[in-house]
Amino acid sequence: MEENKSKKQTKISELRQDIVTGDWVVIALGRGKRPGEFVKKREAYPPLLDKCPFCFPEETGQEKDVLVFRRSDGDWSLRVMPNKYPAFSRNQPVKNFEEGPYFGMSGVGYHEVIITRDHLRQIAVLDPIEVAEIVDAYQDRYINLMSKKSVNYIEIFHNHGREAGASIEHPHSQLMAIPVVSPGIQLELDGAEIYHKSNRKCAFCSIAGWEIEKKKRLIFENDNFLAFCPYSSRAAFEVWVMPKAHKPYFERITNEEKIDLGEALQKSIGAVFKTLEDPAYNFYIHTSPCDGKDYPHYHWHIEILPHTAIWAGFELSTGIEISTIEPEKAAEELRRNV
Repeated sequence: MEENKSKKQTKISELRQDIVTGDWVVIALGRGKRPGEFVKKREAYPPLLDKCPFCFPEETGQEKDVLVFRRSDGDWSLRVMPNKYPAFSRNQPVKNFEEGPYFGMSGVGYHEVIITRDHLRQIAVLDPIEVAEIVDAYQDRYINLMSKKSVNYIEIFHNHGREAGASIEHPHSQLMAIPVVSPGIQLELDGAEIYHKSNRKCAFCSIAGWEIEKKKRLIFENDNFLAFCPYSSRAAFEVWVMPKAHKPYFERITNEEKIDLGEALQKSIGAVFKTLEDPAYNFYIHTSPCDGKDYPHYHWHIEILPHTAIWAGFELSTGIEISTIEPEKAAEELRRNV
């Protein structure tokens, strides 16, 4: 009787470890949800009392463009400008300071917004070539800022939905060029270097090769990129977009690769959009720092994180995140909507 009972028992959870950072996540199989249960109606934006600052930047006091792309009819399709309310001060020297046991530095750097033309057309519904244009703008501004004295790392990210931190509905990405390398990036850099020394190969190349071969977490691939749900997903329906070839530096992306990345990014976000019915999400580029050092062991990539859950006591106290759907099942659902 006990033997029969044990045969019927199923796993209620798995602890999975990120091979680069060493972080653990819990895949809570016993609390597993159906894909439809992750659908959450996004919080609506309040009606605009005035003109949208991104539809009419000149009329609403935005600063002058640092980059603008135009269509054949002369209207703009994308523009980049300094953030009106920047987190960092431009064109200032870095100053260090101490206070007792504490250490800090002045908040200098660059904070820009990358804006697409249409107020209602988000990345999920753009044509892949339009997303490639966004990637082109990312690269242009990255190269322009990477040699500035106050810049050692450039973070490019996109918030969609109020729950993801987008205070303005109009689709836009942001770029922050800062004097420090964040702890999260440093953890990946160190983990990738340790893996490379131990295995004589890139951790991310190992991941890419395995996902392409097994395909159970693969969502999409083309000649230069793959998109997949990571084995140790921190959030339900998390997706990574990664170059197939070993590429440490995003800013060195070629024109051919930009077109393929535009397709892979649009397909991935489009699948999340359809599967979860337009959820709030963030995506960001993780790439090697621009601090003058070499990072041949690193491999740049994009991480897409839908907002499907709220951190509670366990997550906050341990730093271990809980996902209530297996990445393999999430990938299966996303593939249906690519």
